[in-house]
Amino acid sequence: MPPRGIWQGPTGLVSRAVGPAWPGRPRLYYSYPRGVYWGRASRKRCQLPGYADDKDQVLTRLRRIEGQLRGLQRLVDQDTYCIDVLTQISAVDKALKGVAVTLLDGHLRHCVRDGMAAGDRDAEAIVTEATGAIARLVCA
Repeated sequence: MPPRGIWQGPTGLVSRAVGPAWPGRPRLYYSYPRGVYWGRASRKRCQLPGYADDKDQVLTRLRRIEGQLRGLQRLVDQDTYCIDVLTQISAVDKALKGVAVTLLDGHLRHCVRDGMAAGDRDAEAIVTEATGAIARLVCA
């Protein structure tokens, strides 16, 4: 039986609510293939996140992206030409994907590697979880 807040939809995907609904913003849901372990497998194995060594670098990049987003707001507020705004949106998107790849690399090098080395029944769940993360990154 899935944990509380998780259910199987008509398409066979299992869904999990992510965060509360705010006024003007619907509740977000992530859907995963049936049988995914919901991230508990790798969390049991990893005492530190895979990006622990690069945490300062990741935070610096995220702060830079935050500044880019504020710049985007200014561009729209100043009625800047559409193509210029779209160019900046593309830059933010690529920057976020760069951070995601860094986090994924750390996860694969630490959490997945350690989980596979342990070789218990959670190893398959850890690989499935990583595959799902890659799919979300590639298909998004």
